[in-house]
Amino acid sequence: MTESTAPEDHDRYARQTRFAGIGEAGQRLLSQARVAIVGCGALGSAQAELLARAGVGFLRLIDRDFVEWSNLQRQALYDERDAEAALPKAAAAAARLRAINSSIEIEAAVADLIPANADDLLADVNLILDGSDNFETRYLINDFSLSRNIPWIYGAAVGSYGVKMPILPGESCCLRCILPEPPAGAQETCETAGVLGPITTTIAALQAADTLMILSGHREQLARRMTIVDVWSGEILQTPQPAANPDCPACGRREFSYLSGERRAPIALCGRNAVQIYGRERKLDLRGLARRMESLGTVKVNEFALRAQIESFDITVFPDGRAILKGTTDVGLARSLYARYIGN
Repeated sequence: MTESTAPEDHDRYARQTRFAGIGEAGQRLLSQARVAIVGCGALGSAQAELLARAGVGFLRLIDRDFVEWSNLQRQALYDERDAEAALPKAAAAAARLRAINSSIEIEAAVADLIPANADDLLADVNLILDGSDNFETRYLINDFSLSRNIPWIYGAAVGSYGVKMPILPGESCCLRCILPEPPAGAQETCETAGVLGPITTTIAALQAADTLMILSGHREQLARRMTIVDVWSGEILQTPQPAANPDCPACGRREFSYLSGERRAPIALCGRNAVQIYGRERKLDLRGLARRMESLGTVKVNEFALRAQIESFDITVFPDGRAILKGTTDVGLARSLYARYIGN
């Protein structure tokens, strides 16, 4: 992205550059910055809109999923037309953001972030924002961040509660210092506990603020702390991040098991009553597959995905062979359905 000198750009960011923490120099840095947003759901879509409006020069939107009616309650970039067409979130978000700010570069990656594509999707950015919905993806981001010295901002929200924490390689603890392994046992999800739009917007705004501070040249001023917010009780808690753990498997021992693919497996998706199957990273003929599945149920297909309703299962298949099977959290059953309807 080259620095713009258009008068309308000066007017566009006038209120932001008058803020002493940004100024004209900070705005120039923002216009040259590159950010990857992993997940374009409630957190990611709000992050993306804030950064696009702020003039961050390049945004890569990474999301494996499609717009559903249940998203519209809290995911402001999407509308009823997107849900009706079941558009991929990355593509729908990119189209909306280009209408908001045509002077920045926006790239839509309709993909699941996995070890095989992490380098292509994350290596050329200055910062990574977490808008994901599972710990496997967050641990992958954490591994990549540490291995390439790229800061990332962790965020999560469920119910009325959310948490945000910046992770600066070599300067702060990492996610696995605090959570060496995914939380054990049943966890609250958006499906079981619901989620309020105000908490996802709040956490996304805090993540975006950290991003603007880092990218505008004020990384040293960023508070190394974890922020916890409950918008229903009104409680806000901020605690200093602990020091990096020298025995941490990631930043201490430099064992990047999620990035190497050692820990990759089919995953039950948070709050979705669904399982994601990665497939064989093969190119599928979706229209040919649709013809084969027509006799089994209702099938819709476009260039981005095939969606089939078969018995009690909603199956979405992507061109790279990845599939989301909604209607179960049983990984074994999901594998069986994948083999039955899509093939091994």
